[in-house]
Amino acid sequence: MKKAAIYARVSTPDQHVETQLYDMRKLATQRGFEVSREYCDRGISGSKARRPGLDAMMADARRGEFSVLLVAAFDRIARSTKNFLEIVDELHDLEIEFISAREAIDTSGPMGRMFITLIGSIAELEKSILVERIRAGMRRAKLEGQRLGRAPLNIDHDALVRDRLTGMSLTNAAKKYGVSGASVVRFVKEAQRRQTVAA
Repeated sequence: MKKAAIYARVSTPDQHVETQLYDMRKLATQRGFEVSREYCDRGISGSKARRPGLDAMMADARRGEFSVLLVAAFDRIARSTKNFLEIVDELHDLEIEFISAREAIDTSGPMGRMFITLIGSIAELEKSILVERIRAGMRRAKLEGQRLGRAPLNIDHDALVRDRLTGMSLTNAAKKYGVSGASVVRFVKEAQRRQTVAA
């Protein structure tokens, strides 16, 4: 019986990997694989090449801990063609089969390898198109005079700085003006810098 590993990833902490894991366990059973370990990354973008779960999985792959890797879909393992193909190439060199459920791809054959290259390229193209659409939308909004980013905090900066410099604790100042402690520190530093320049 072949030993299989499962890799699952979700982009945000409020998403759940359990759905992917359940489906991959079911697929492993159907294929007659024994699941040796499950690797998960929660709240981590696929655009990041370094991920704790992925790194641990690749380390175990190099040690020969499993001979098959199951994923729910291509985009769970990587978002760029380059990174995706690097991972799949290394798995291939290690004689580890890569099986993606959504795309029904198994790299144990030449057709699987061809589809991986093709679909990986399409996934990267889709991401590039999305990024360009966002940039175009931001350019249009700017031309129409819309403000981009967060609205400025509507607080009395002078009073906040005065309170902090006269001894109010960072926590109390943050609570009083409804801002983060980091914002309090930033406002005080900016005020002190302005005073230095004026002097």
